[in-house]
Amino acid sequence: MRLKVEFTTEPFDLDEAPAHALVAREVIEAAGLDTVDVGPFGNTAEGAADAVLAAVDALLRKSLGAGATRISLQVNVIGDADRDADADAVGEGV
Repeated sequence: MRLKVEFTTEPFDLDEAPAHALVAREVIEAAGLDTVDVGPFGNTAEGAADAVLAAVDALLRKSLGAGATRISLQVNVIGDADRDADADAVGEGV
């Protein structure tokens, strides 16, 4: 299964990235996920379920430890490689 996580950390500071935002960026970039997009108002990452869930755990723990007072996140299933392969095999008459 593949997952996509979207998240923000607060409080916001438009003048300078706060420590919790920098920590969140470091966690996500080091997680070995397939796709990472980090921006000032929202961040997204995609990858295998285990990798995304481990990254979310580290993100929550480390960002809160670095001063985040709120972390908003959403996790979506974006694909299931096994299910997609099975569907392809059925479509091919296998």
